[in-house]
Amino acid sequence: ATRLGTEFIPSLDEGDVAVQALRIPGTSLTQSIEWQGQLERRLKEFPEVDTVFARIGTAEVATDPMPPSISDGYIMLKDRADWPDPDKLKSELVEEMETALAAIPGSNYEFSQPIELRFNELISGVRSDVAVKIFGDDLDALVGAAQEIEAVLSDVPGAADVRAERAEGLPVLTLVPDRFALDRYGLDIADVQEIIEAAIGGSEVGEIFEGDRRFDLIVRLPEHVRSDMDALKRIPVRLPDGQPHGGHGGIIPAAYTSSPGYVPLGELVDFNIAPGPNQISRENAKRRVVVSANVRGRDLGSFISDAQASIAENVTLPSGYWVEYGGTFEQLQSATARLQVVVPATLLVIFLLLFMAFGSVKDAALVFSGVPLALTGGVLSLWLRDIPLSISAGVGFIALSGVAVLTGVVMVSFIRLLRDEGHSLEDAIVEGAHGRLRAVLMIAMVASLGFLPMAINTSAGAEVQRPLATVVIGGIISSTILTLFVLPALYRIFNRERT
Repeated sequence: ATRLGTEFIPSLDEGDVAVQALRIPGTSLTQSIEWQGQLERRLKEFPEVDTVFARIGTAEVATDPMPPSISDGYIMLKDRADWPDPDKLKSELVEEMETALAAIPGSNYEFSQPIELRFNELISGVRSDVAVKIFGDDLDALVGAAQEIEAVLSDVPGAADVRAERAEGLPVLTLVPDRFALDRYGLDIADVQEIIEAAIGGSEVGEIFEGDRRFDLIVRLPEHVRSDMDALKRIPVRLPDGQPHGGHGGIIPAAYTSSPGYVPLGELVDFNIAPGPNQISRENAKRRVVVSANVRGRDLGSFISDAQASIAENVTLPSGYWVEYGGTFEQLQSATARLQVVVPATLLVIFLLLFMAFGSVKDAALVFSGVPLALTGGVLSLWLRDIPLSISAGVGFIALSGVAVLTGVVMVSFIRLLRDEGHSLEDAIVEGAHGRLRAVLMIAMVASLGFLPMAINTSAGAEVQRPLATVVIGGIISSTILTLFVLPALYRIFNRERT
């Protein structure tokens, strides 16, 4: 069992593909639509693709807020019978799409499935299988650490769509007051700040009433002026009485030279456009940057183990910074912790019920001995089919324990009945094993044959059913062998003193 891989829930094959395009922060909606068109035209060239469509930015009902630089694309595939090669794996098709889209500049791409994309985000806040969260205070230090972890994570076998969250790179207009100029003209920073807020952000000048509702009336410069830096620099700032009408050799328009004096805003403030924070994310009152990745071709548990070892060895975080692992792995940890409580509690209840049924710790332990061998058969069947341990398999182990105990109860109860009727120990064991052979086999066959269609199913949803059914069938085979051959021998060993 320790050699088996682990995962939260087997990934369902939804039949279709989702691709999220991540473009440069600050990309306009027009440019994003143009690039999305190139992406969709390239995807339509694949003969397996039926329809491609996408959502860009945030909808009117903002249940899924995204900037215009991000789009969610949905690739609806044709039926496999219409594929040129019906035997081609979906993973191979996705790899071909990744290679084709890599030739389109300006974007990074993350491939997933439509439902999986949404559920990953709802469950863990990220849209990928694994999220490495770096926590700290300084945004530059967080971005630097994220880039290091991104490089390390890309080298871990099984990593796909590795990307660091774009926390910077958004062009930001920064207005820095020139304190010497302000002092020369006798102005305060607050005076200039008020003018900037009124011109760009808007100034409240009244209210508008519509029935019992009221709205603020905001006045500000039109959009074409607010987006023109030269026009912003020409905004007149009124000087206090008695101040000169110019400075630094600046040329004041004739309209501004009459008393009282005015000076252009550009002589008082330095206009700079530089990359700034694209987004600042917080979790538990701490800034964080996320490096996300999907896992392909291996189980989630072993991937996380390798990733943790590689990051610990190659990345050194500053003091006061730390890393946490989220995504689907976070749910795997939570579910594993619950199973570590639920499974022992279930086994304890089973043992208590056996003790109540037989009134003997010895007989209850004999029947309960069917559980370990049943679990062994379940683990062996997972290993033979190369299926990792998951929550689905864990549920199968719980169901298997009940079936394994049931066959043991049938056998031991009949042997005890024969002993109470006066049969010798040897005769009771032999006759009991023969007499309950059909009953034990019927219990085993009903349970195993009932799960057989789930074990060999290949339709939608089979990925979740397959581990559960495999565990139950493999465990029933081993527990039946125990019940028919080992349990009578154990009963003989533990009851010698009664001969």
